[in-house]
Amino acid sequence: MAALVPSTVSLTAVRILAPASLAATCWAVLAAPGRSDTAASLALAATSLAAVVALSAFVGDRFVNGSSYGDERRMPLRSPGPLLLGPIQLAWGVVVAGVCAGPLLLAAHLWIIGGVLLVIGWAAAAVGVRAMHGLSQRWLVFVPAGVVVVDRMVLTDALLVQRQRVAAIGIVQPAAVTTSVTDTDADADTDTDTDLTSGALGPRLRISLSTPELIVPAASRLRRSEPIEPYEVSAVLVVPSRPGWALAEARSRRLIA
Repeated sequence: MAALVPSTVSLTAVRILAPASLAATCWAVLAAPGRSDTAASLALAATSLAAVVALSAFVGDRFVNGSSYGDERRMPLRSPGPLLLGPIQLAWGVVVAGVCAGPLLLAAHLWIIGGVLLVIGWAAAAVGVRAMHGLSQRWLVFVPAGVVVVDRMVLTDALLVQRQRVAAIGIVQPAAVTTSVTDTDADADTDTDTDLTSGALGPRLRISLSTPELIVPAASRLRRSEPIEPYEVSAVLVVPSRPGWALAEARSRRLIA
């Protein structure tokens, strides 16, 4: 049902449920080895294909634009590189296990442990879903007024660059000189590129500004007691899921030649 209504919410649901269906199929195949090899192979192939498609950039692009408003085009940003090394998979496991463990134990008439895991598991799953949904809400957005970077992982407020202030948009190599957005020094050198990628892997898109813009970095989880200092930037780096699509959109809107 989630796949029938494209939106950021249904994107999160699909990207949780599709891999979960693959895990359930693997479990079923291992638990019932006497079943037909053909049926098991087809089931594994179908659920594997569904998981791959659900995690693809094409599906992400289609679903996030299902929630767009008017004449805007959202480009999903790639997940931060450090999260791909385990935290995302762990959050997914907590969600799936948290939702399923309690009801399965209750169905097996293990009332006490089932009831405890139902409460704890669903609470943990809610936290995991919220964390994973945050990854579905990170976009580079093209609007009639210009271009917007929406990423609450690194920015307190979205960065809007008006079209007359867009000097250039292009792909740069990861080795380019950058300033981390976590550097809250108001006197930071605005001649360097400000990294808004959160360590995402892949080609970086550089948005150069004709005049500096003020950004407010997101509060660090480890330094919440420290004041947040806004500072000016002259160029920012992001990693869209498909940088070529972002460049094509920028050309179609006459932001670049």
